[in-house]
Amino acid sequence: MILKATGLCKNYGTKPILKDVNITINKGDIYGLVGRNGAGKTTIMRIMTGLQVPTKGNIEYGYERKRLGSTGALVELPSIYANKSAEENIKFQYLNLGLKFDDSIKEILKLVGLDNTGNKKAGKFSLGMRQRLGIAIAMVGDPEVLVLDEPINGLDPQGIIEVRDLLLKLNREKGITILISSHILSELSKLATRFGFIEDGRMIRECTAYDIEHAGEKLMIIKSSNPQEYNALLNANGFKSELISNPDKVTIHGEVDIIDIAMIAKNAGIKITDLRTVETDLEEFYVDVVGGMNHD
Repeated sequence: MILKATGLCKNYGTKPILKDVNITINKGDIYGLVGRNGAGKTTIMRIMTGLQVPTKGNIEYGYERKRLGSTGALVELPSIYANKSAEENIKFQYLNLGLKFDDSIKEILKLVGLDNTGNKKAGKFSLGMRQRLGIAIAMVGDPEVLVLDEPINGLDPQGIIEVRDLLLKLNREKGITILISSHILSELSKLATRFGFIEDGRMIRECTAYDIEHAGEKLMIIKSSNPQEYNALLNANGFKSELISNPDKVTIHGEVDIIDIAMIAKNAGIKITDLRTVETDLEEFYVDVVGGMNHD
């Protein structure tokens, strides 16, 4: 555990915004917080970064949060000086954290792909470049955790790819845990390893990348007398299959000829006890999780 919220509630006056939210984020996660606009995502992030105090509930940190720069945050719009260069903006953050200028400034600029912008003012940057500069500023101080609120919102396809590739690089090469929010599940599905669905201030469901990955494809789910052996045989015969536990069954991805897979089982003396095909859609998955588009 690197970040944990338990029983998180937040009221603005008499209006409840968060209602008993529980979240556990493990070290190395890219945790995607999914929900429509106004669901409570930003409020959760503001509380987790210390920008707001919860009405009720606790936040636990699995790292030394007192160290300045241990948590990097880009919540709502990036705080950028439009009349300053990328390097000058980063230097201001060094001053804010009481850090000395060193070679890490150039390293951060290179990491986010802004090392060749020179004296160009940030106000002249594209939206994607400004988002990457915001992430660069959040990177000052070598953070353990990055908290990013809708960093791909409003970006064109190229900008989305650039930000996504950057975050994957930070996670895989730097080992940084990332909490990222979005209302676009299809984009988060290409990035996150775990997901939490927020609706009307409540945590509706947490799931893994596996659940999302297989939400938009055809699956054949097979129960048999020996699922372990059957799965090995299917893979040996070129099928994309895997063994799923509790209860044990084999899933095959994509369209297959039922006769082919039945013959593999028959020749090995394996009895098929149940077989069904499931086809889901990513948008349907999202709507099903949050309970449809109608809400109070």
